[in-house]
Amino acid sequence: MRYIFLLIFISIFRLHSQTITNYTVNDGLLDNFVECITVDINDNIWIGTSIGIQMFDGVNWTIYNTSTHPEIASDNVSVIQAMSNGDVWIGTDEGVSVFDGIIWVTYNSTNTNGVLNNQVKSIDEVNGGVWVGTISGVSYLIDPANPSWNSITPPDLHWSGVNSTYFDGNNTWLASPLGGITHYENSIFTVYDTSSGLLSQNVTDLLIDPSGKKWIGTGSGISVLNSDNTNFTQHTKMYLLSPPDTLNPVVDLEMDSYGRIWAGIYVGYLAQGGVAYWNGLQWNDYDVTDGLVGTNIRDLAIDSQDNIWIATSTGISMISQIAYNLLDYQTPELIYPNPTDGDINISTNNEYTDLSVYNNLGQCVFSAIDTYTHSFKLDLTFLTRGIYHIVLTNNTTSTNYNLLIK
Repeated sequence: MRYIFLLIFISIFRLHSQTITNYTVNDGLLDNFVECITVDINDNIWIGTSIGIQMFDGVNWTIYNTSTHPEIASDNVSVIQAMSNGDVWIGTDEGVSVFDGIIWVTYNSTNTNGVLNNQVKSIDEVNGGVWVGTISGVSYLIDPANPSWNSITPPDLHWSGVNSTYFDGNNTWLASPLGGITHYENSIFTVYDTSSGLLSQNVTDLLIDPSGKKWIGTGSGISVLNSDNTNFTQHTKMYLLSPPDTLNPVVDLEMDSYGRIWAGIYVGYLAQGGVAYWNGLQWNDYDVTDGLVGTNIRDLAIDSQDNIWIATSTGISMISQIAYNLLDYQTPELIYPNPTDGDINISTNNEYTDLSVYNNLGQCVFSAIDTYTHSFKLDLTFLTRGIYHIVLTNNTTSTNYNLLIK
């Protein structure tokens, strides 16, 4: 495990007791080259390969392909996405298919009001609807129960198609492999590309966090667009490579329940790759030296227990028991217990007058002005689980604590 420090704090988080479990054809996997992966509402793992689909319930593997289910569009699955209603959608080179737990139904360009193009690049749930990115644009169902497709096509969108879609609560964002990202609001398209500050025109994935920041995975790293859509922050060294290879091409972005951003990274010409997560302060990464089954990262998924499922060209890896210990780092200040349920004790040799607590997104969730000295208790049980940062200040000193509420 390697750590990339972006800020200096009095203490650091260290990963502990994580377990990496690998699955290959020897364990029942349909094919070692897994193109895509998702987790359904029952925590079943669904994978897509070039020879069909497979579902893993933790014990048994179930195969779905055109031999057993001829209504499936194609066995060559490039995209797979589980929806909040329990349906599982797959994208292929022959259109999309959806499984409701009983039957498969296929939609393609030959259907009346069907999808724009059979070559599917992405499937996303947007405000309860289904959005399918293709090489010709995006097709969407407002109501999946009423399968009448609408479409958005060039020139409003770049000709290279749509890699990802995301809904920010009001409007839709579209990612293009050659055209940056597009904000779609009231039939008005606003493009953000390299001229706006984006790292690269090649956008591979898009994620919007609860604060409204847009995490944009590109072929050169991650650009984060602030909630006002006015400024970019760049991350280009999530996964450590030997100089001069410092750019990190992103293949997928996911966010766990703690608010950590996970990135799948693969540098094709070096045949190197891994996964990294941002905890609000620093990037931490995993690769084959930590036990991952392979370097060619294809896709990520996160289950309800915050286990990270990683699809590669040589099998699947699952990282479990992701937890943290707080290490004191040459400081007289102590905070305990940590991790905690929210009731904590803080011991200090200094006197402070201001206390603030920030969540992993940089938002202040609690602040108070008082006299804090020696030893005192703090009740943060009203906060949801996640990573937080406690800041104590006076006229001359500022002290920072990292806290995990479990």
